[in-house]
Amino acid sequence: MTSPFQQIAPQYAALWSDTPRGRSQREQVWRVIDDLFHPGDRILDLGCGTGDDAVHLASRGVSVLGIDTAPGMVEIARTRGVNANQMAIEDIGLLDAHFDGAISNFGALNCVANLDQLSEALAQLVRPQGTLALGVMSRYSWSDWRHALPRWSGHTIWRGIHVYYRSARSISRAFSPHFEFQRRVSIGYGDHQLLIFKRRSEC
Repeated sequence: MTSPFQQIAPQYAALWSDTPRGRSQREQVWRVIDDLFHPGDRILDLGCGTGDDAVHLASRGVSVLGIDTAPGMVEIARTRGVNANQMAIEDIGLLDAHFDGAISNFGALNCVANLDQLSEALAQLVRPQGTLALGVMSRYSWSDWRHALPRWSGHTIWRGIHVYYRSARSISRAFSPHFEFQRRVSIGYGDHQLLIFKRRSEC
């Protein structure tokens, strides 16, 4: 069965990235992460999609490895010069690499069932004091009243994919063994939230 993300890959820009709402929210995220990652840093992009964030970071001298489950998304990202591989976020433990930080934008982590395992895997990949910038769809959003019920319930199924809506507190708790929560930034009037973490120093 073809994943919905594979199906929408050719239209992703028209459906989201190039829309006024999509551009506005992505630029909000960039204003935050531009202060977090610097030229020479190596960053892992979880759920890179068609590579919008990777292209932006690369323009600022940041090296990015992107991963995405949808081969169509990866193919488009590569045509834009992104170093992208087809891989599920749950499989990042297979990577033999180290990073100065990681990003994930616009809900890729909402499709990950076990954040405790993800935290464990990222702790092996991200250097001490490295930064995570994780953008997720909020559980509570005034701007998305049409989808308020599934968001409030915390879980829904979209085109066969389980989607989890979590509070910032629950996400922070899942990452707390290895990452210290720094702050939460509301994106798009609460449509998404960007959570910033710092990798704890090795004991």
